[in-house]
Amino acid sequence: MSALPEWLRPLADRAAAPDVAARVRFRVPPMPQGETRDAAVLVLFGERRPGHGDVLLIERAHQLRAHAGQPAFPGGALDPEDDGPVGAALREAAEETGVRVGGVEVFAVLPELHLPVSSYLVTPVLAWWREPSAVAPVDPAEVAAVHRVPLADLVDPANRLRIRYPSGWVGPAFRVAGMTVWGFTGGLLDRILALGGWERPWDRAIVEDLDQLGLSGSATPAPGTGSGTP
Repeated sequence: MSALPEWLRPLADRAAAPDVAARVRFRVPPMPQGETRDAAVLVLFGERRPGHGDVLLIERAHQLRAHAGQPAFPGGALDPEDDGPVGAALREAAEETGVRVGGVEVFAVLPELHLPVSSYLVTPVLAWWREPSAVAPVDPAEVAAVHRVPLADLVDPANRLRIRYPSGWVGPAFRVAGMTVWGFTGGLLDRILALGGWERPWDRAIVEDLDQLGLSGSATPAPGTGSGTP
């Protein structure tokens, strides 16, 4: 593995620690009974200039039947030909954003997380964008936009809030790049920022209702928009 930038090393070290499962797990609505499916998301970190990190997010197409317009990490269900979660995450990211996977270096694989509603078991794959390439929606019918969101914006207390869902469940969210990032993506971002030691104190008393924000979809959106994703 090539050298990671200094700001990314604490995350890589903590992702390899024995207690990482407890540190990245976040509270979600109850897992429904029944068969589960395997999925993976790519959490891709880059930097436009040294020391200024960002993370890649997609915005779902607004005409989709499920999770329309919602921000997400690139990703989706594992296909039989995938080389496990890493292969699936890289393939889906290329299919959704056009990222050149040869310039992407995986440095950690986090424990799988339960994603209720769709019954996915999602494996977050953490990667360093060693050689950045141009990214854009490959299929506008599935992905409306691709964003490189600065970490500085994600950790800014002014951009943080919590969202209350119709079920009464409350989870972390972010207002960045003209989007409200919530659900599974917001919860995983919240844990990764804490794991990397980047989180700044923010006002958790700021809670807004999902319905009043005009956000669509279920309480925990599925990863990405790739094959096998509802």
